[in-house]
Amino acid sequence: MIKIDIKRTVLSLIDTFVSAGKVSLEIRKKGLIKKIKADGTPVTNGDIEINDIILRRIKELTPNIPIVSEETSENKSREDLKNFWLIDPIDGTYDYINNFEEFTINAGLIINNEPVAGLICAPAKNRMFYSYGKGSAFELLKGEAVKLDILKNFNKDEITFLSYSKKIKPEIEKIHKKFKVKKLVRMKSSLKFCVIASGEYDGYVAEPRACEWDIAAGHAILKNAGGDITDFEGNEIFYGKKDFKNPSLILKNKRIS
Repeated sequence: MIKIDIKRTVLSLIDTFVSAGKVSLEIRKKGLIKKIKADGTPVTNGDIEINDIILRRIKELTPNIPIVSEETSENKSREDLKNFWLIDPIDGTYDYINNFEEFTINAGLIINNEPVAGLICAPAKNRMFYSYGKGSAFELLKGEAVKLDILKNFNKDEITFLSYSKKIKPEIEKIHKKFKVKKLVRMKSSLKFCVIASGEYDGYVAEPRACEWDIAAGHAILKNAGGDITDFEGNEIFYGKKDFKNPSLILKNKRIS
């Protein structure tokens, strides 16, 4: 049985994430060094530096919990993962490289293959989100913890969903029609989970793409704010799957059915 004070651990990581966000912007300002990984995706010296900062602090706080990060090979071949961290040091590397604002820094804590806690920093937008349990999802605003209200702006007649791409596939369009979506706004990175959790938008639909470290932190934040996260068949999403591949995704508040 794993023993961890989840709230204390998450709160102890907030300053690290805020500091890492500032470092990510400083590195970008100086000039990023870009490489292409074996899978054809880009990585920068910023990704690696932020990865080192986050991993170092998490290992100090929870030395007995394995860490799986996008940017390292450690623990990725294990088939017995139940309790572990999922780290994506820079989600939205394209935005990071091209001086856009939606990239994020992410850590999600998985217990019994379910997301229970998460931290997401969006440095260029000066936003910091975190959660450590059901009903405990927050944004740090001017040093104060503000509880996320997923239904804050909900209007059943003006449902707005986020979209990863301008080109909407027929299967996703069908789901949009089912939920009576009136407007789509394009957004990348895990920031989508946060702005749905905060009530700024109502949902998001995506076909299977990306990996578990891209969504774990956001999943925990949105779930703990009272959101629904399932695949297209309505199944709950678990973590530690083979190759850490994501299924299809539907994110939404519970008023939408």
